[in-house]
Amino acid sequence: MSIRRGLQKANPKMTMTQPTRGDASASPMALGRYPVAPGFKEVGGTSEAAASSISSRSAILRAGVLRTLRQTGNLTADETAGFMGESVLSIRPRFSELLGLGLIAKTGERRPNEGGHNAIVWKLSETGNRA
Repeated sequence: MSIRRGLQKANPKMTMTQPTRGDASASPMALGRYPVAPGFKEVGGTSEAAASSISSRSAILRAGVLRTLRQTGNLTADETAGFMGESVLSIRPRFSELLGLGLIAKTGERRPNEGGHNAIVWKLSETGNRA
């Protein structure tokens, strides 16, 4: 099952538009490059603009997440953002990308985040340990 289909199955209200290659307005990030590039939900929407604005830093941030998990051990996205000195809004989506790339995995543990919600604790996958 594709990541896109899995996300839609998990959240049926979410629409993830992917234009065809013949679509002149198609953004390169929408042409199947997720999770290597930031994804977005709607062509021309605010999530596409956000993906475009972070795209130049996304690989650097993903590498930083992997390095932080390697150095500190298992963390939530919020904890990782704190260690990296980055906004959780920039870091949290990188976890989805890294999961899609098979470089991280859920530990099965949860810890409260700053909002008081239970957040997933992540670890490097076997592939992530080798990367």
